[in-house]
Amino acid sequence: MDKAEEFEELRPLLFSIAYRILGSVGEAEDAVQETWLRFDALTTPPMSTKALLSAVVTRISIDVLRSARARREEYVGPWLPEPLLSDPYQDPARSAELADSVSMAALLLLERLSPLERAVFVLREVFGFGFDEVASAVGRSEAACRQLLVRARRHMETGRPRFEAARKEREELASRFFAALREGDVAGLRELLAADVSVVGDGGGKAPQLARTVSGAENVARLLASFFSRVARIDVTFEPHEINGQPGAIFRDRDGRVLHVLALDVLGGRIQTVRSVINPDKLGHLGPVADAWAIDREARRARRSTG
Repeated sequence: MDKAEEFEELRPLLFSIAYRILGSVGEAEDAVQETWLRFDALTTPPMSTKALLSAVVTRISIDVLRSARARREEYVGPWLPEPLLSDPYQDPARSAELADSVSMAALLLLERLSPLERAVFVLREVFGFGFDEVASAVGRSEAACRQLLVRARRHMETGRPRFEAARKEREELASRFFAALREGDVAGLRELLAADVSVVGDGGGKAPQLARTVSGAENVARLLASFFSRVARIDVTFEPHEINGQPGAIFRDRDGRVLHVLALDVLGGRIQTVRSVINPDKLGHLGPVADAWAIDREARRARRSTG
């Protein structure tokens, strides 16, 4: 293979590493592109292209994350990762680790870690890199990387999500949830929700969003039913879709533009958390984005006109 073919073969792995470190599709794609530019400029072939490119994309991602941390501290409202429809990297030997690590709940836990801890955890725990490769990637000794991993594991274990439900069970519950949502069935929604379920919305100040997190099965069921009944009047629809490895849906306006993405955490036969990403800056990779403010105004006018 020539240099470009080698890189393209490894692109899915590089993106998956960068996305888990950054929690952003756009930033991960930029990190992969920068990795290619540096690789293309090399005049001496590396001993291991995979090891080299993984190290380069990791270092770039660490630098980007350090600058992103400051921006996230000033973020308006809750910050959620950019939704990922499908992970391009597949490894049957590590399918459980890959699936667990890409969920929104896991990515939010990774936000607790320092950039170095996050990179070490992703490379070692998720992708199974040897400590020698991890040390080379992050520019620390193997002993230092082992200590970083210990700290990272401790933080992660404190609130690690456990998606114990089998895929079929999750899909069946999600199917019932979205059927109840279409019907505006508050009772049907309520019985699928955990008692302490919560709804978290990410608008980033650039789209209508919840003033606060809404909790409790009754409150959440009424909120969801009320929201969809309002926007359905103006032809907003949704299509169930896997989001970050978990059940979810993409909501679209009458012209097919993306309004927002909903992701569900399922545990113990109930929905534990509903996360909604409506910040347009986080949806552009999914296609043309709807004007959420205009839709909100139209929905309010439609509600007033129908009494």
